[in-house]
Amino acid sequence: MTDLARRAAELDAADPLAEHADRFVRGGDVLAYLDGNSLGRPLASLPERFGDFIARDWGERLIRSWDEQWMRRPYDLGDRIGALVGAGPGQAFVGDSTTVLLYKLARAAVDAQAQHGRTEIVIDDDNFPSDRFIVEGIAAERGCTIRWIEADPAAGVSLEQVEAAVGERTALVLLSHVAYRSGFVADVAGITRAAHDAGALVLWDLCHSAGVIPVGLDEHGVDLAVGCTYKYLNGGPGAPAFGYVRADLHERLEQPIQGWMGAADVFAMGPRFEPAAGLGRFLSGTPPVLATVALEAMVELVEAVGIDAVRAKSVALTDFAEAALAEHVLPLGARLASPPAGPHRGSHLTVTHPSFREVNARLWERGVIGDFRAPDGIRIGLSPLSTTFAEVEVGVAALGEELRRALQRSGEGR
Repeated sequence: MTDLARRAAELDAADPLAEHADRFVRGGDVLAYLDGNSLGRPLASLPERFGDFIARDWGERLIRSWDEQWMRRPYDLGDRIGALVGAGPGQAFVGDSTTVLLYKLARAAVDAQAQHGRTEIVIDDDNFPSDRFIVEGIAAERGCTIRWIEADPAAGVSLEQVEAAVGERTALVLLSHVAYRSGFVADVAGITRAAHDAGALVLWDLCHSAGVIPVGLDEHGVDLAVGCTYKYLNGGPGAPAFGYVRADLHERLEQPIQGWMGAADVFAMGPRFEPAAGLGRFLSGTPPVLATVALEAMVELVEAVGIDAVRAKSVALTDFAEAALAEHVLPLGARLASPPAGPHRGSHLTVTHPSFREVNARLWERGVIGDFRAPDGIRIGLSPLSTTFAEVEVGVAALGEELRRALQRSGEGR
């Protein structure tokens, strides 16, 4: 056993959350799953949970379940997710995809701000494609201009960059709390304050922080937020996203996708759309109830463990992963393209090398699942409740082995 493998075993033995790893489906040909920041593992309890839902809530209660519980589900589950990101009751809801919710809230914010002559949207050029594409589409629809912040792909957007970008014409600032490429954790408090000082609204993308990092939405006065639930909240492929709208903005904003679930009286079937009071106006279509069953199970687990404990394990995992990379991978010419240890590092690390497209494909064949991101990065996503330190050591060691073989094949490793 190597010193690093011995250290991994010691960390697993001392880990207060170690018992939870066995709550997730494991096995098959997967030796190390290092992609929890793209798709979380399913909980092992889900077959029984889905079976109960199908037999009782759907099978026995049938349409009566809408009146008994399902109509409230977007809000009840929204409150529980909201609590994990620092939102008080009545401000978060579940429904639609991340892309649709980003559009709805960004467009609502831009329209509200246009009344005050604000027609500029601030976003960084290394944000996730959906965020950038949505902003481009809204700008074209509403005659807005886009102010692009040039972000360092190995770091993220700084407070100073935002302060330099916002001004009297800024309507909306849309940024990711944790950068999808580097894992950089942005300064939510400082950036939100800077945007507000300029008279702008802020929409935070929480896809890489919900369920793994405390956010403090209410504490920092955040206006709007959207997050997915299939990463660290383990809701499964295609699980619905959640949205957050600060309470004092409910009556001020008008969301653009007017569906029957957002109406004041859902069953009035009236001739014109009348928006619901409060948070309800931000719903559009029928809630994806079945798709929330897995999500609810994971929310229960995170609630029981506590988000601060999850974050502490996340920090320990990324610190250990960095040490493993330093031993197995970085000496071969790879580069760590993530922030150093500390408050600005999320729960994934990105390492880069020109050979990594080929290397990642070979790792998948070995059952070591990382996440290639063009042009040359592999993300190591560490979901704290389902990932062990030993798993990280095995996966990073395999990454080093495959990179060394790739260099030998190309003649660079001679």
